[in-house]
Amino acid sequence: VRGARAVLRRTDADVVVGFGGYACVPVYLAAATARPRVPIVVHEANARAGLANKLGARFAVATLAAVRGSGLDARVVGNPVKRSVSGLDRAALRAEARQFFGLDPDAPTLLVVGGSQGARSLNTAMAGVAEEFPRAGVGVLHAVGPKNVDSAPRVEGPGPAYVSVPYVDRMDLAYAAADLVLCRSGAITVAEVSAVGLPAVFVPLPHGNGEQALNAGDLVAGGAALLVDDADLGPEFLRSTVLPLVRDRDRLDAMSAAAVRGGSRDAAEVVARVALDAAGKARR
Repeated sequence: VRGARAVLRRTDADVVVGFGGYACVPVYLAAATARPRVPIVVHEANARAGLANKLGARFAVATLAAVRGSGLDARVVGNPVKRSVSGLDRAALRAEARQFFGLDPDAPTLLVVGGSQGARSLNTAMAGVAEEFPRAGVGVLHAVGPKNVDSAPRVEGPGPAYVSVPYVDRMDLAYAAADLVLCRSGAITVAEVSAVGLPAVFVPLPHGNGEQALNAGDLVAGGAALLVDDADLGPEFLRSTVLPLVRDRDRLDAMSAAAVRGGSRDAAEVVARVALDAAGKARR
């Protein structure tokens, strides 16, 4: 706390904006006990608030949350995402995105991404049906993770390309190229998918306190996404559910519209405005 207080003095901080995690605790306490006090704005990114933000909310002048039911008395504003994502026009960028990744310009396309390191269960399930997607006229962009390149699916033959890459640096282009995404449901992933209006099949991490399933809850309930337990994700689910879905243009359009309704493209601007307002009031 003493070190955090020194940082606040050295930077002449006007406001503290905290997003949770253990590093926020000493800063929250330093801001709350400073003289004069430094206003605190708390933002909870996940569906279930952690201890740090529960503490910070006790001293905050404004408490924000990504979704309802976080356990905090908060204004729901969504999760801030990068401007390259929040301002993305998928349709306008699609041709460029397909060309960038070497995907078929016209085929229905599935994006598979499991985070920066990939996801073993997603990779294993896709490996069991990889050849079936191009045979059915569906392209695939699969981010397998840097450590999984050697075991990545390699599909040759007729049909749209199945493109395996270690990692996707340009998620804006990946979202623009895709008609459907198969992914985990971390807070930022859910926020980005909904912001760009991309239908999703979420596979929550099977660990922790179940917050990934909760993160996806509103989009699933609103018809923008499906959710499948990690243990139930396998070749048969992909064959019977995901493959027909990515070829169903009418259903994808309905899911995309629902995603946009459930998303918050302006969350970053809202958080910034709240923080600036708090700082301005403190300076008066």
